[in-house]
Order: sequence, then C-alpha cells, then structure tokens
Amino acid sequence: MSTSTGGTSLHLGFDETRTRVVLRTTDEYQQELVQLAARFRTGGQLGPLSASIALDELLANLGALGTWPHHEGVEWEPELRTLVAGVVQDANTVKERLGNASAQGEIIPGEVPDLLGEMWQGDLSPFQLRDIAKLLSLQHGANFSVPGAGKTRVALAVYAAQKAQGRVSRLLVVCPKSAYESWRYETAVCFRHPLRTHVLDGSMDHWTEVLIVNYERLDRSLGTLANWLKAGPSMIILDEAHRMKLGARGTYGAACMALGPLAARRMILTGTPAPNGSKDLENLLGFVWPGHGQRTVVQAVAGGDLAYASTVLRPLFTRTTKHELGLPPVQLGLRYVDLPPLHEEIYSSLVGGMDNGSGAREDLSALGRTALRLLMAATSPALLLEGASRYEPLAYQLPPLEIPQGSSLYSLMQSLPDYELSPKYKEAVAIIAENAERGRKTLVWTTFVRSLTTLERMLEKFSPAVVYGGTPDREEQLRRFREDPSCMVLVSNPATLGEGISLHHVCHDAVYVDRDFMAGRFLQSLDRIHRLGLAPDTETRVTVLAARNTIDEVVAVRLEQKLDFMGRILDDPTVQQLADLEEEPSVAAGLAPGDIEALLSHMRSR
Repeated sequence: MSTSTGGTSLHLGFDETRTRVVLRTTDEYQQELVQLAARFRTGGQLGPLSASIALDELLANLGALGTWPHHEGVEWEPELRTLVAGVVQDANTVKERLGNASAQGEIIPGEVPDLLGEMWQGDLSPFQLRDIAKLLSLQHGANFSVPGAGKTRVALAVYAAQKAQGRVSRLLVVCPKSAYESWRYETAVCFRHPLRTHVLDGSMDHWTEVLIVNYERLDRSLGTLANWLKAGPSMIILDEAHRMKLGARGTYGAACMALGPLAARRMILTGTPAPNGSKDLENLLGFVWPGHGQRTVVQAVAGGDLAYASTVLRPLFTRTTKHELGLPPVQLGLRYVDLPPLHEEIYSSLVGGMDNGSGAREDLSALGRTALRLLMAATSPALLLEGASRYEPLAYQLPPLEIPQGSSLYSLMQSLPDYELSPKYKEAVAIIAENAERGRKTLVWTTFVRSLTTLERMLEKFSPAVVYGGTPDREEQLRRFREDPSCMVLVSNPATLGEGISLHHVCHDAVYVDRDFMAGRFLQSLDRIHRLGLAPDTETRVTVLAARNTIDEVVAVRLEQKLDFMGRILDDPTVQQLADLEEEPSVAAGLAPGDIEALLSHMRSR
C-alpha cells in the first residue's frame, strides 16, 4: 500500500465471513489505526497495520471514521461501499418519513403497475399493491404479512420492478423445502415468460435466473452461492426468515449474514418475526440493514413502551393482518384437565428428581431436555420410557384397570397405560368423536412422535392420517385427509406440518394435545386451517389442552407473553387476541431466557 499522503491511507473490506470489516493502513498511519480500532467494542488488531471490527458495530457508528486524519485516502471495497450506502440511504429515508405518511419520493400503490415492467402479468390485490409500494420505497425491506397474504407474489413483484429498472438480474430464494412448490408456481404464472428457476439439490444451473435453496443446505453451499450472487446484480429473499432468528449465533443465520452483503437488494418474509421477543427481531432486521436494523430495534424497545416501539419500527416493514384479509374470527379455547392420582404422583416425583436449576442454569441443552421431559410427563409419563422403537405407540388398555397396591413407581410408569388413561388423550378423543358426528374433520397437534402414534391407534375408527418427520407417504396421507370422507382426523406436529400446508378448505377444527415454548410454531400451525379463502360464515374452532398444575401452565403463560409482545410490536390485535385464550370447561422447547426462569420457578414450587 502506498505511504504517500496522496495515496490510500485506509482500506476497508470484508473478512471471509462478511460479518467483520478488515481495516488496513500504511506505516505512516499505524498509530491512528490503533486509536480508531479502540473506539469500537469489537475492534481488535490483526497485526501492526491491520485491524478488524464487527460489521454491525461499524455500520452503527460510522461517525467514528470521521476521526481519520486523511479523509481523501479512505478506500472502500466495492461490495462494502454498496452495503453501507444502502443502509445509510434507508436509514435516512425512514427518518424523514417517520410520522409523515406523504413524505416526498414515497411510492404510492397506484404507481406500482407501471413499475413492474412489460413481463409482469400476475394479479395483485389492493393490500398487495400497498405492500409492494412500501417495499419499493426502501432499498431493502421486510414483509411480515400473515400466511395467505401472498408474500411470495409481493416479493416477486418487487424483483420485477427492480429488474425493469436494471438494478438486479437474478434472484436467490432461501426457503424451507415445503415452500418450493409455491415459488415454482409463482415464478411460472406471474410473468409472461416463466422465469428460469432451479432448486439447488446437488447440481447447479449457472444460467438460472431464480435459484432456490433450503436453509439446511446453505452452510455447505456458501462458496457456490457467493459466486452465483457475485456473477450479476442480485436480490436475495429469505422466506420464513424466522428460521435464522439466532443471527450469527446460529448455523442458518451465520450463512445468511455471509451472503447478504453480496446482494444489491435484501428482503425477508415471515409472519412471525419475533417469536421469542426483541432479540429475534434484532437479528432479522440486522440481516436486512446491518448495524442500523439491530440498533433501531434496541432503541425502540428499550423504554418498554411497545406502542411507541411499534411506531418507530413500522416504517421498516410491511404487514397485512388477518383482519385485512377479511377472515372470519377464530374461536379459541383453553381446556384444563386434572391429572388422575397416579399420573399426578409420577409427575411430582419426576419434578422432584430433576435438577431444580442449582447447576443447570447455564446448561441450556440440559434445561431443554428437562422441559421436554416435563411436557411429555404432563401428557403421559409413559412417553418417557423406551419403547421397542421411538415410534412405538403406548399400548393403552380400555377401560382402565384397578391400581394394585404396593407397586413401585417405576413399574407403575411402565404399565401406567393399563391403569389410567391420559386425561389429555381422553379429552382429545371426545372432541374428535363429537366433531366426526357433526361431519367436521379435526387436525390434532402433538409435539412427540410416540404421542402421535399412540393417538393413531386410539383413533383407529376415524381412519386417521398421520404425518411426522419419518412419514414415508406424506403426500398420500394429506390427500387422504383432504379427499377421503372416512378419514376424519389428521395427527401431526408443528415441527413437521407447521409451514407451507393449506387445510382450510376441508378442516375447521384443531386440537392441541400439548404445546412447547415456541410461539412462532404455534402461530404458524394455527394458520393451516385459518387462512385466505375461507367462506365468510366459516366457524373455525381451536382447542388447547393443558394439564393443571404442570409445565403446561408455564407454557401457557410464556406463550401469552410472547404473543402479546409480537402483537404489540406488529400493531396486530389478532395476534394479541391469541395471547388471551378463553378458558372453557372440559367435556371428557425452543427455550428463551424468560422460559428458563419460568421453568425453574415451576420446578422449585413443586
């Protein structure tokens, strides 16, 4: 590097992860580099003439670069300069428009059709036009609309407008496998000539215009994807972006953060942007606007006034709510069941025998296992015991037998299904039977696979369809539930079926045998039967079962807090309503810090 005062005195570029910035200088400015790096909490020397600073912190404190004595000698790597310019531009735009709905330069919905180019032919609803206009008013964006609002089509319209202006020429879509079909369909029908689309599944089509990859494949495909993004001006879309909510601390998030700076335009799509609170939202908006996104969330939420926070954050995202979709309301009920004496005794013994947090507080994996065991025990302690396989159902004998005197607790656990029927299973079967009598199909959610297979056996006379991670004929099971009049129930878990599946045309009843701490999964699973396309007079009923005086009560409180937070941040009364389930009479693990405190408190109280 030149040492003359007329040459480059400071060069800024990405490191290999693109989550840190490397600063290089000359002998003449060695001391000034040390002083500059010291201004940043994450700053550190790499050598006498080089230092490294976290990208987020540098972008959040660009003013510190003003202390560099030789301004005309500062040189930016092109990719980094583009990233910085985009973030600063959007930050200034949001600041100007905050509280000023008709700010100069903002695109209005009526202008959108003329911006989409001659190749676009997809129909767009009024709320989609509104969302597209808002997203085009910023260089980067976030769409937090509910499922059914057409986020895929809105994102493709933004791409079409950017392509028509010559700003981008290729699109990388990161999404779950369940969303492949939607992206293939929309890229085919929204344009006069279907876009050349390729799913990255081992082979690579270097000439494709739309490249689709799932989150699981991201990390091992970073080099291929980076080269493809750099081969032309690109746009990157994260669909179901809550999957990278851990940010750089998670495998998916770190891969996304490394690819983001290579795209001229970044966009995220998710209906559940903050399933565990503000930290999730920080990481999502930190991908869209490094530095600025995280800092804005922190500052907005810091005072605890969520109405104010929503006002501050609102210019950064667009959201179509269920109310705007015109969906009929959902009837939500929380039914508590009491544990039978033996079940209660076993549950209490299990809690007493587990670490109450004295040494496990820092061991998140141990606490996670504890939470899962207690969730199992609240449904049926027999789920905790090894079966012949992990999928072996519990062999319930009906009616329950008399409990023999003097049996050890362990042997009772082994044969518990012979003596007491799980009150949750009993309640679920009663609801399903009542629905079937009325010709209504029921979707049953339960977290654990052995619980799924147990319910499958208990519900045999309703010809149940069952879908979980190990289901070999998933599509056939779904077809049978949708089309076979004798199949009155579908049993699944939110981890498998929580995203990308529509069942609202055939099913309007859902029962949760259990729930975990993951608010995002709960919201996503609700949307399987409550989404765009429902008739105005449709009666959608959701019943959550909970065992009294167990971890189920802890989960209910924590989900209420999380959903209330999310609803207030998004200014969405529907989500807030979900946080306050009505208790009704019975007729028959993603741990956040707050979840840990609640769990430990429950264990201590027992």
